[in-house]
Amino acid sequence: MTVSRALTIAGSDSGGGAGIQADLKTFQELGVFGMTAITAVTAQNTIGVQGVYPLSIEALKTQIDSVAEDLAPNAIKTGMLFNAEMIQLVAERIRHYNWENIIVDPVMVAKGGQSLLQEEAVEALITALLPLAKVITPNIPEAEVLTGMKIETFEQKKDAAKKLYDLGATFVTIKGGHDPNGEVVIDLLYDGQGFDTFEGIRKETKHTHGTGCTFAAAITAEISKGKSVREAVSTAKAFIQAAIEDQLGIGGGHGPTNHWAFKKNNITTV
Repeated sequence: MTVSRALTIAGSDSGGGAGIQADLKTFQELGVFGMTAITAVTAQNTIGVQGVYPLSIEALKTQIDSVAEDLAPNAIKTGMLFNAEMIQLVAERIRHYNWENIIVDPVMVAKGGQSLLQEEAVEALITALLPLAKVITPNIPEAEVLTGMKIETFEQKKDAAKKLYDLGATFVTIKGGHDPNGEVVIDLLYDGQGFDTFEGIRKETKHTHGTGCTFAAAITAEISKGKSVREAVSTAKAFIQAAIEDQLGIGGGHGPTNHWAFKKNNITTV
């Protein structure tokens, strides 16, 4: 029996809606064995982040090495990396193990507005990690930080995707959830040659905690199974659409999405 394996290198969310917890739930729902290397432990719930406690560089390195030397991941997702030193270490370990299927979710800010990435770490993310990325999955605010440009129109989103591609990512997916207007959410995929779009109906809800983590984790899971990037993004779009629409409605703030909605509703993708 061949078992697809995915490693997530990210922070722990005590509220269970984002980070390592969201990644593992998504991997499981998509039939992939999930593994972790935790960068930081956060104390958070749907209302906000009450504390961020980064692990040591040695602890992060040892976790990555332990997985690499025995369990050989087919794809790797990075999430909250917190600081430049962690980013540099992750990039070095990726090169050391010659890992190729790297999905970078450039987590910068929590849903409630709290910063999850130190300012000096942005440059390390751009120079050390983006050139190793098979797919990068920023939302619009993250893409603005990484490119230094304002994104207010669809054409500007396309220009930003081109800039991110020029920084080294093989595929760029800019999510459309932060678009200010429209009943349709459009995610954009760029491969250096052309654009693909993936559309979903916008649902007005505050229960969107962990959407970015979940979307990137679904891409990682599908790529670990040998799917193409376009197939992976298509499945991820359907997965997160179902997770948002089939609400759990828990928590007093930005509640988590429903990770089991995709399988429960027997959703299929092309």
